[in-house]
Amino acid sequence: MLNALTIDVEDYFQVQAFEPYVDRSQWGSYPLRVAENVSRLLDLLDERQVHATFFVLGWVAERLPQLVRDIQCRGHEIACHGFGHQLIFRIGPAAFREDIRRAKAVLEGITGVEVRGYRAPTYSITADSLWAFDLLIEEGFRYDSSVFPIHHDTYGIPDAPRFPHTVTRPAGSIEEFPLSTLPVGLGTLHYRLPIAGGGYLRLLPAPLVRWGLSRINQLEGKPAVLYLHPWEIDPDQPRIRAGWKSRFRHYNNLRRTEGKLRYLLEGLSWGTMSEVMGL
Repeated sequence: MLNALTIDVEDYFQVQAFEPYVDRSQWGSYPLRVAENVSRLLDLLDERQVHATFFVLGWVAERLPQLVRDIQCRGHEIACHGFGHQLIFRIGPAAFREDIRRAKAVLEGITGVEVRGYRAPTYSITADSLWAFDLLIEEGFRYDSSVFPIHHDTYGIPDAPRFPHTVTRPAGSIEEFPLSTLPVGLGTLHYRLPIAGGGYLRLLPAPLVRWGLSRINQLEGKPAVLYLHPWEIDPDQPRIRAGWKSRFRHYNNLRRTEGKLRYLLEGLSWGTMSEVMGL
């Protein structure tokens, strides 16, 4: 069973956890670390002979076009993470269309190939922003991976399908690859455990994550998806002054992420989103 390995290419100061503390107009004043961290990930993936989908933020691509070319030249899929890393349900349809159109144009201008996939910043396609699917379809995207079928204080559609499926909207249809969850329950209590990566990978033991992904493959006969950010393998990144909750979400277990990724790359088969979805 082939699973999708995905990298959300953004830098440490652009994450939603720091949005109240880092003014967007000051992004250009922060030292960029994303190129070095992506390079480390590319070397690791070369070592393991694994190809992944890199959801690249347009803001990063515009400033570091050679980074995008390097990812592409090493056999990976380039997809879109929007331009300005803003919550979809907050900015609304008009700004969202402008954001994805600008990001898609930047990425396609660099790579010379069609960008088919999209992932929303902070998984912000929710019940309040399902209209985003229509705009993605209209702007030429063929698949999305923005829906996290869990309860969360910022994102999530708890009752969404857990596996790849077609979303049909007034504008047409688009393929959705939701973030992986594992159903757990005791008696009448049921819960979807998020095991797709990111902060959950940093919190959970790697053997549990690999067991859960394997269970999805073997018992449910479905592919899983794993995600992480380049800043998650960078424990020496500058510290942002922020509240305790934001600091915990961002800095917890950074020194263990690369080792966990190496562990997960063993024993499971990985490929790009397009490969897994047969697009």
